[in-house]
Amino acid sequence: MSTNALSSKEIKRDWHLIDAKGKVLGRLATDIAKILMGKNKPNYVTYLDMGDYVVVKNAGEIKVTGKKAAQKKYYTHSMYPGGLKIVSYAEKMKKKPEDIIRHAVSGMLPKNKLRNGMLKKLHVYKNENHPHDKHFGGEVNA
Repeated sequence: MSTNALSSKEIKRDWHLIDAKGKVLGRLATDIAKILMGKNKPNYVTYLDMGDYVVVKNAGEIKVTGKKAAQKKYYTHSMYPGGLKIVSYAEKMKKKPEDIIRHAVSGMLPKNKLRNGMLKKLHVYKNENHPHDKHFGGEVNA
């Protein structure tokens, strides 16, 4: 009996179109993270980036449960004294709702060298319009 060792050249990547309209942020982010890691494939291995491309549309219409819409905050720090910036969920939703989904998915991906490559395969758009129609041919995988 031999083990079937998979190389990075043998990986076949598909495109998935996900409509975020009315979906809950955390549940959507877990589904996207599974696709980006490749855990939905039968030949998944942890040491390779097996994931597919994901296009998320209608990011501006994502939902959160409970009081998160009023209480959730996003923190960044420039590493200089006084460099802490705090942005509320409502402000971020008005300016860049794409970053909300990207931040949630990023936190659910493995914290190793494969993470940046996985995030490059994630394309998030605020509304219905996106330039990736040629990859779907009219069919939607959600």
